[in-house]
Order: sequence, then structure tokens, then C-alpha cells
Amino acid sequence: MKIQFLGAAHEVTGSCTLITACGRRILVDCGMEQGADIYENCDLPVAANTIDCVLLTHAHIDHSGKLPFLTANGYEAPIYTTLATNKLCAIMLMDSAHIQEFEAEWRNRKAKRNGDADYKPLYTSDDVAATMKMFVPCDYSKEYDIFEGIKIRFIDAGHLLGSASIEITITENGITKVLLFSGDVGNVSRPLIRDPQKPEKADVVVIESTYGDRLHGERPDYVKQLTDVIQNTFDRGGNVVVPCFAVGRTQEMLYLIRQIKEKGLIKNHDNFPVWVDSPLAVEATEIYSGGLIDYYDSDTLALLEKGINPIVFQGLNLAVTSDESRFINADTTPKVILSASGMCEAGRIRHHLKHNLWREESTILFVGYQAEGTLGSKLIDGAPSVKLFGEEITVRADIRQIDGISGHADRDMLINWLKNIAPKPEKVFVNHGEDTVCDIFAQSVSSELGISAEAPFNGAEYDIISGECLYGGNHEKIKRNKPNVQRANSVFQRLLQAGKRLLIVIEHNRGGANKDLAKFTDQINALADKWDR
Repeated sequence: MKIQFLGAAHEVTGSCTLITACGRRILVDCGMEQGADIYENCDLPVAANTIDCVLLTHAHIDHSGKLPFLTANGYEAPIYTTLATNKLCAIMLMDSAHIQEFEAEWRNRKAKRNGDADYKPLYTSDDVAATMKMFVPCDYSKEYDIFEGIKIRFIDAGHLLGSASIEITITENGITKVLLFSGDVGNVSRPLIRDPQKPEKADVVVIESTYGDRLHGERPDYVKQLTDVIQNTFDRGGNVVVPCFAVGRTQEMLYLIRQIKEKGLIKNHDNFPVWVDSPLAVEATEIYSGGLIDYYDSDTLALLEKGINPIVFQGLNLAVTSDESRFINADTTPKVILSASGMCEAGRIRHHLKHNLWREESTILFVGYQAEGTLGSKLIDGAPSVKLFGEEITVRADIRQIDGISGHADRDMLINWLKNIAPKPEKVFVNHGEDTVCDIFAQSVSSELGISAEAPFNGAEYDIISGECLYGGNHEKIKRNKPNVQRANSVFQRLLQAGKRLLIVIEHNRGGANKDLAKFTDQINALADKWDR
């Protein structure tokens, strides 16, 4: 039995792990990278047509986005996942293919003029269609025998409609090991979907660490936060532009806005318009409204029983065509604009940013995780200007974040998720987190739970039975020539990480002697006084 890490190793996106056991090769997720690549990734070490199956945790592109690429290279085996993930992938992967085909068409027009070679998309719509035929929908909590000696079980991860943690039981040469892949573990008490289901058993765990170095804090009043942002922006005459993941976060925001409208919380802007500007988000919203009751939480089921659609309301507009999208910015009425992509790296959101970033009366509201190096991250970090469509745009809009509205579990939630496993796992591998965060969370698992934990690098391979590291992976970061402003931002990011680490150290000293805590406090205050400018 062996496990090899091929993506999301010391990085947040591109999840992909290869298991070799019982003469079979199994991929867990096959995701696309988003944002800047930190470490050079190794290629898939085996031919696509020699992989026996894929186990998919959920539909987000950083977990599913390269499945059609696998198909284009000869993969023809089952893809096991939940029914909701199956339905969402059908639209998300096709959308990804259309984006790539459009980009290829644009690049090839330019290449033809310059006499350059043709550009080929990673995959096409035909590849997606072929991929979807291989999906095998599975129920939560039911055990499936997929090969001799290998069983799988999906449990609700509470991150996205249909998201799952995957339990894999392998028996080889008389030895049985249970591997558990967390997928993306969800936050609690979120609209529409249930809280994450706690795992019960595992010998080896692969766990995400997106928020492995921080806490969400006390659950904020999302409706109040969103109401305040909308009210203040509309009173200034501006738009609230929300870079929003098309699947999951868009529907959660619609749920909150429906509550705001139902309670009449926005004053003097009756029946304010809300635009969902993303064909993908429109399709996903229809799936969320399409009767997948086995995936909803109790509050959502109660609304449906009363005949209330939890994400539809008066004033909601769905933009599908380009003309409808252009109309949004031509209309001067203050409005809420929900548009993809959530990290501002592509899609129609970039057009809305171009029209609103320079307007001091508008607000750009971030409601999801922003990977380092993305346009969304740069805006949150205070970039004075950004380049969009070849034009430098000055940032005058109010840049805001809603506190705590994350689809990911925080550090303590992840620790508690692991605590539920009895007896303790033999090994925990930490991935799907920023470079330093993976190491920080691995240290937390080791020190607080007494479990051997490490954060593998890309390409790293381990023997599951002995725990021996067979190959340490690629530790070399990609070298880039960055302008001075980016170097400055990088240094500031290091400072932010140091601050987050300090918070963790403070938390670790909870319950310590008062004398030591007082001394520690004085040292922190002295440092703060020195640098308070």
C-alpha cells in the first residue's frame, strides 16, 4: 500500500492524491490549480488509462477541474462521488471547458497574426461529455465494494452541496488499513447545507488546512453585516460588487439577501435589484432549487415545506447573455452584483471590477477565501491599483470582507474533527493549505493530539503500512522575477503570517501561570508600541 501526493501539497488548490493497493491505482480528486503556483508540480507518474478509478470529494474546480484532462489522455474508469456532486460537476466542468475553448480561440487568432504555433485547450466540451458518462453516484454513509479488498464510504463534509469526506478500507496481504480523506471540511451553521459529519475511524488521515492557522471567532451576525454594507453603499449611490464562487457561495448569499428583503432591513431602497451575473451560477442555483432534499439542513427543509424557495425573492435578476451582463453596469440604480469568479481571476467579475473599483461610492465585498497571488488577495491587501484588460484601474472603492463567512472549518474545528476518531490515527498528512499554514497545522496536530503529523511536498510518496517516506517530494519553490511592489507584498504577507502564528502561540498558552502570561503580554505590548506608527 502506497500513497503519493500530486497536488495541494503546501498549496491550497489542485488537490490530487494517488493510492496504490491491491494491484489497483486510485486517484482521490483530480483538481485544477488556481492562482500562482508555489512549487513545481510533478506529472502524474502513471498513464491515465492505467488508473482504475477516481474518488471525488466535491465539485469545486480545485478538486474536480482536471478530470476531463484525464479523460482526454485515455482514462475510462468509474468516478465515484455523490449525486449532488455529479449534478454540479456536469455544469462546472462544462463551464471550465467553454472558458478554455474561448481562450484557445482568442490565443489562436493572435498566434495566426504572429505566425506562432496553435494553442490547445487543456480539454474540450467533448472531453467533459465523455467524463460525465463515467460518474457513479453514491449515497452518504453507505459502504461500497469497488474492488477486491477495497471498500469506500462517503460522509457529509458540510462544505458544499454533496461534498464528502471519503473513508477507504483496504485489506492487502492480511493487513487492513482505513484511509480517510477529509476533502474540504465545512464551517458550521451555514445556510442550506448540514454541518460536517464527524468521522469515527481511520488509521491514516489526509486533512485539509485552509484555515489551519486561524479561528473564525464567535459566529457573527451575517445578515447584520451584509445589511450594513448594502445600506451604507446604497446611501452613497454605489453598487455592492460581490466576487462570488458560482457554486455554493452565490446560493448562500442569495439565502441571506432573501432574509434581508423579507425583514425589510434596507431602508429607502425598496425592492433593490440583485443580479446574479454568471451563467454557471444561474445553472447552479437551479440545481440548488431542484429538490435534492437529502442534502439540505433542517431550516431549509422547513422553508420548502411552507412552499418558500430559500434562494429566490422579488428583485432577483439572472444574467445569462453578454447583453444582460453589460446592462448591469449601464443601469445607474444602486444594486448588488454577485459574479464569478470568487478570487477575481477570470469571468465576468473582472468587468464589474473595472466599472466599480474606481468609484469611491461602490463597495467590493469579499465573502470567501482568497488564495495568495490572486487579484482578490491583492485587493484585500490594499493594492492602490490593479490591471484589468490591459488598463490600470485606480482602487477607490471601499474594499470589505464579511467576517467569518467561510465555507471551510477553522483550526479548532479541524482539530475537533480529528479528535472524534477513536482510536487515534497512526498518521495525519496535512495538505490543501498555504505553504507555512500546512506546517503550522501539522505541528498543532502533533502537539495537541499526540499524533504523528506532517505536511508532504508535491510528489512525496509513503508506505501506508510502515509509514516510511519513500520519496520526500519537491521542496524547490518556483523562482520568478517579480516587480518591487510584489516583493513588498510578499514581505507583508510574511508579516501577516507571523502575526497569525503569534495568535496560535497565545492560544497555546491559555491556562498558563499568571506571572508568565503577564510577562508575555508586556513583551507583546512593548513590540506593538515600537511599531505602532
